[in-house]
Amino acid sequence: MLLPAKAEVARDLSRYRAWERVMLASPADPAVRDRFEDSGYALCALMGKRCAREAADAAERYLRSGPVSYLRQERRGAPLLRGRRTSGRPGRRGPPGGRRSPTGR
Repeated sequence: MLLPAKAEVARDLSRYRAWERVMLASPADPAVRDRFEDSGYALCALMGKRCAREAADAAERYLRSGPVSYLRQERRGAPLLRGRRTSGRPGRRGPPGGRRSPTGR
């Protein structure tokens, strides 16, 4: 897998964070929203992620670690969420009370 240059990742992450701050300061401005979304899209394309939040998290992990350890982390699966590793499988949730339908069947 090819990885982007760390300088490019740092630049795009910095741009994304800057537009994120501007977006939080004036969320109703359509021009600001467009620039923020553009910076998120660029970061997604650079990091190979579908979501700007995931791309920003991946960029931060990549900048903190070396390329080999970053690839190992990515290969292992999902990042830590709320202090625990997710398995990648959705949890099975049944309805409250153990019933599967409102009629109790």
